[in-house]
Amino acid sequence: MQELQLARGDGSYPRLLARWAKTGVLILDDFGLATLGAQERHDLLEVIEDRHGERSLVISGQLPVTAWHKYIGDPAVADAALDRVVHNAHQITLKGESMRKTRSNLTDEPPSAN
Repeated sequence: MQELQLARGDGSYPRLLARWAKTGVLILDDFGLATLGAQERHDLLEVIEDRHGERSLVISGQLPVTAWHKYIGDPAVADAALDRVVHNAHQITLKGESMRKTRSNLTDEPPSAN
């Protein structure tokens, strides 16, 4: 979203969208972390629409799809985005502890007595 905002400011927004539309796989990482304003909602839908049925889109984050309507904040935009993403998606829901947490020994399990 920051890159789109900067592109809007310097006039390169249409070129950036065109470049992203041609990218084979676009990854939206950490989806749902920052609150979306009206412009970000529009930008998100624009990116999704550009890719719909044409190119792959990977959306990763800790926000379940059931919470996307609330996160996106505008029912019409949320419906449009979800309609384009969810119906042709392969959803992968991971379970268990975070790998970062387990690798740093921050789990609730006591240390082993070796």
